[in-house]
Amino acid sequence: MLSFLVPAVGALSLGVRPAAVSRGSTVRMASEYLIAPSILSADFAKLGEEVDTVLAAGADTVHFDVMDNHYVPNLTIGPLVCKALRNHGITAPIDVHLMVSPVDRIIGDFADAGASYITFHPEATTHIDRSLQLVRAAGCKSGLVFNPATSLDCLKYVMDKVDIVLLMSVNPGFGGQSFIPATLDKLREARAMIDESGFDISLEIDGGVGPANIAEVAAAGADMFVAGSAIFNTPDYKETIDKMRAELATVPVPGKDFSML
Repeated sequence: MLSFLVPAVGALSLGVRPAAVSRGSTVRMASEYLIAPSILSADFAKLGEEVDTVLAAGADTVHFDVMDNHYVPNLTIGPLVCKALRNHGITAPIDVHLMVSPVDRIIGDFADAGASYITFHPEATTHIDRSLQLVRAAGCKSGLVFNPATSLDCLKYVMDKVDIVLLMSVNPGFGGQSFIPATLDKLREARAMIDESGFDISLEIDGGVGPANIAEVAAAGADMFVAGSAIFNTPDYKETIDKMRAELATVPVPGKDFSML
């Protein structure tokens, strides 16, 4: 199973990588929030159908959790599944969240498999700056992921190389956990850093987010929302996403004049 998660070098012939991403490229439209269902909570017996359905229901991005049973205590999916989704016909952005160590070895595999964004945890790599450069050079958007108790301090040194900042509002490894309230203050801190930097960086949140708290989370500064069980464990994905959109409509998108809405 581990060989499936981290295939040997040269084992995948998944096509030519896209051109490297420029600084001016944007992760999101400045006028909207993005909802990214985590397929970790989907029915893997019919994964392609599940992703089709949730995107048709109004989702924007496919959140793709990769775990190695080393950095986190769980084992999930690898580049072959990402490529299978592309072969199935999924054209929406695929947001690959690496919970693996080491990081650098697998970046190219996911880029070749069709990843749009690749994020990783700073603790999981020896050289954060170099790993971010590898993601960009492979043609993907790059990002850092911060666990609940991990400081944002290293972020200030690589703002020019980051397209996404992802804050974990649960401890990584398993879906279905409850939102950690202290993450709201951390979101405010990250939003201030992003705004001060002047770079177009998306602020993503992952863990325990659903219709009941998404507005509060958005008000703290997030503009991209991962939701797994909150969507996939409901009978009607569209109804759930519509509820999330209705809550988000009450909160101005960071950087947009709410009076113009």
